[in-house]
Amino acid sequence: MAAEAHAPTASEYIVHHLQHLQNIKQKSIIDMSVINYDSVIVSVLVGFLGLFVFWLAARKATSGVPGRFQAAVEMMVEMVDNQAKANIHNAQSRKFIAPLALTVFVWIFLMNAMDLLPVDLLPVLWQGATGDSHAYLRIVPTADLSTTLGLSSAVLILCFFYSIKIKGMGGWAHELVTAPFGTSKNPVFALILGVVNLLMQVIEYVAKTVSHGMRLFGNMYAGELVFMLIALMGGAAAMSLSGVLLPVGHIIAGSIWAIFHILIITLQAFIFMMLTLIYLGQAHEAH
Repeated sequence: MAAEAHAPTASEYIVHHLQHLQNIKQKSIIDMSVINYDSVIVSVLVGFLGLFVFWLAARKATSGVPGRFQAAVEMMVEMVDNQAKANIHNAQSRKFIAPLALTVFVWIFLMNAMDLLPVDLLPVLWQGATGDSHAYLRIVPTADLSTTLGLSSAVLILCFFYSIKIKGMGGWAHELVTAPFGTSKNPVFALILGVVNLLMQVIEYVAKTVSHGMRLFGNMYAGELVFMLIALMGGAAAMSLSGVLLPVGHIIAGSIWAIFHILIITLQAFIFMMLTLIYLGQAHEAH
């Protein structure tokens, strides 16, 4: 009876799993004073994992008949390179942007793939290591809005950098006050159009950055919640000796969602990479 009294409800279980390992208690979904240590640590670890995989590919690369691993890596590199050529027409810029796009794709895919691990596996191991049964740990960095907005903000900074590099500071500043509605020979109208154009440019940059990060966050957050709901189904089955269909449903639902989620994590990584290339390509174009 005591164990049942302390067993968490479904809502308490989900709320607990949505809490981050952080320096202070988060007060809102966006709080700049909070550091989510779990997101930082996991993203860094999977980043090193991605580097290790590419190091292995480069180390084992051969000019002869490639093995399956080398062929898979070469296909991925070629795919990203083709997309970079289609969106970035400046060959000099592609020397940096193409490897960047490849890094973005692999890194985000690996962060997304953490969602395929059992919901309670790493959190329970962490609670055992810390000796705190209420210790928090979230293992999907891309289900953290601060991570996805951080990535999209980095893309925004690169857009500013290439806009200035390609067009010059004066050319970019002129574009900010003349696009998309143009200008006028009349000084008064030119001033009004300049202010309106600048506001439109600011709105466009903000909208692209926010939507870039929110799209990835929303999909991965929703996927994480579905896995939690499926885990709750398994928990309810474990506490019900008479339940037969529930544990079977738990296994079937978990397997189907995991298989489908492989497509989601790959697609979201690809979309984020493609939007990165598109936005950087737009930074090279004159309006």
